[in-house]
Order: sequence, then structure tokens, then C-alpha cells
Amino acid sequence: MGVAENAGYGVYVHIPFCRHRCDYCAFATFTDRDHIIEDYLRALSREIERAVSAAMPRATSIFVGGGTPTRVPPEDLVRVLAGIPVTSDAEITIECNPDDVTDEMMSRFIEGGVNRLSFGVQSMQTHVLKSLGRTHDPDNVHRSLDMARRAGFVDINLDIIYGVHGESVADWSATVRSILELQPTHVSAYGLTVESGTPLADDPARHPDNDLQAEMYEVADDLLVAAGLKNYEVSNWSLPDRECQHNRLYWMQGNYAGFGSAAHAHHDGRRSWNVRTPDRFIELINSSQSAESSFEMLGAQERRLEGLQLAMRMREGVPIDSFTTEDLEMMSELLNVAHGVVTLTRAGRLLANEVLIRLK
Repeated sequence: MGVAENAGYGVYVHIPFCRHRCDYCAFATFTDRDHIIEDYLRALSREIERAVSAAMPRATSIFVGGGTPTRVPPEDLVRVLAGIPVTSDAEITIECNPDDVTDEMMSRFIEGGVNRLSFGVQSMQTHVLKSLGRTHDPDNVHRSLDMARRAGFVDINLDIIYGVHGESVADWSATVRSILELQPTHVSAYGLTVESGTPLADDPARHPDNDLQAEMYEVADDLLVAAGLKNYEVSNWSLPDRECQHNRLYWMQGNYAGFGSAAHAHHDGRRSWNVRTPDRFIELINSSQSAESSFEMLGAQERRLEGLQLAMRMREGVPIDSFTTEDLEMMSELLNVAHGVVTLTRAGRLLANEVLIRLK
């Protein structure tokens, strides 16, 4: 399996600023750099201008992540995005912190062509948020979605995390039921993972329990499917035709540009990353240098296997000859086989990593 011809072309924009760093977060985010926001956004625009001058394709999707994109002035962020050429039907997503959202911000985003929002909810239980090191108020989730819809947004994703220390199955069920009352078009539900170098990693007492996470996944799947959201990737559910096109591009090994500090990019098997810190990013761009810090070239076999692994996590699955007959028989409870295609059962989604290592 290779790059899907209709995958499109994506753009990822990284905004590294945060008010507070969450205990589980290993992303390139900074809580002490607000004084360079203006310089950073100017450098970001310059990096984009260079790519456009070098004949960058029109983007079919843009995803603005972080960090906290809503930490920067919305009019300035929209101005940066205006420099990216897009197709007429491009999906343009901005990640939002519920505490930051205002009516004016939502109006600015709509006027700037943004058509999809992703809210970092994580939990609707205050004690669970505290355990995560999150600081937002669950009530602000309701308030921010009301403002988003008043402005005209329809496509809204809610991110939630399960398996947090001190979170019971009842707590998790309450969170899922609460977000479903908000009627999102898309939900991403991720099991809490421990990343090295984070406060969570240094506190084993707060590490997740695998069996509890499995039970929570099944609870979420039952509730989300009952509400009309279908699972289309292990950790993602959506209403019909509301899948995240930008993420699908990643999973289909499509090409995409990355702008900003720590931004990642992929072009025909060449994967690259920009420098991690915003200060160094600004310095390089302002001196007319590339901000790229490293890259890797994927060989044909490596790329083929990675493509199978990504496809296996999606509802489209992989060709039946991607597994041996013996493995198909041995993993019969984890796999659905129909019309020459293999997909994961729900039990298979819970053990996806074990399935993926058997792809050939």
C-alpha cells in the first residue's frame, strides 16, 4: 500500500505557547514565551511565504495545533493562515482551549475561513482534570461550544482522555455522556499514555491501568455508537461524512508541510522536523535559513509496512494477503475478514499493537 492518490495536501501549523503545561504533555510547548508571540507569528508568515514561492500545492486541509493556538490573538492567527493557498473545499481546523474562547474570537475565525474546531476537553470531571494537571473549568466547555455555534461553526471535535488516576468507570461514563449532550460531530478518545520527561512519568502511582482502560474504551464505544458516531480509526468516532480529513491524510501517508517550531512534514517518504524552540525558529527564519532540524528517508519496504499499519487502524483495513493464513486463524476474534479485506473487531482495536506486529 502506498500514498493514496486522492489523499490531498495538508498543512500543519504549530503554535507553541501555553498558559500552563499539563502533567502528561510531551509536546513542544512553552509557558514562558508569551513575550515573543508577535515575533513568532511574523516568522511563521515568512516561512509560509517561502514555501508558497517555491510552488507549494494548495492545501486540502490545515490543522493548527500546539501548544494552545487560542493563546495568540485570533486576528493575528487568521492573518497567518491567510497566507496559505487552499482549495475551495479545504478543511481548516484550529485547536481551542475552552477557557480562551470568546464570541469575538469565534467570529474572527469564521471570517478567516476556519470551518472546524477541536476542543481539548479531556474530562468533564473536575477531580480528573486536576489529576491531569489541567486547569480549565468544565462549565466553559458548554459556554465555548455555545459561542462557536452562534458564530456559525458546525464541525466540532471534542478530545477526551481515559484512564486517569482517580477516574472511575462511572466518572468516565459521565464525561462521555456529558460531551454527547453537546452534540459534537466528532470525538477523539485517547487512553492516557505515559511520556518520558513529563511529571506524570515521574509519578508511577498515577500511571494508567491497562485493564481499566480497556473497560473504559468499551464504555465509550457503546455510548458513542449509540449516539450515531461511527468508529473510523481506533481512537476516533464521527457522524457520517464528518471524519477529520487532515488526520486521514496523515494515516494515508499523504504529503503535508509543517510550519513553526517543532512542526513536522512529509513529502514522498521524506519525513522532517523543525527546530524545537520558538526562539531558535525565529532566529533561523529571520536570518533567511531553513528551520528544519532533522529528517529521515523511509525505504520502500519501510513505507509499505507503515502504510499497512496505519490502514489497519482505520475502518478500511488491509488486503487479506497482509497476514499469513496461520495468523488470520490465530487472531480470528480480533479480525473481521470479508471480501478480501481484513479489519479490526472491537477486541482487535483494544489489542491493535499486537495485531500490527504480525502484518507482512
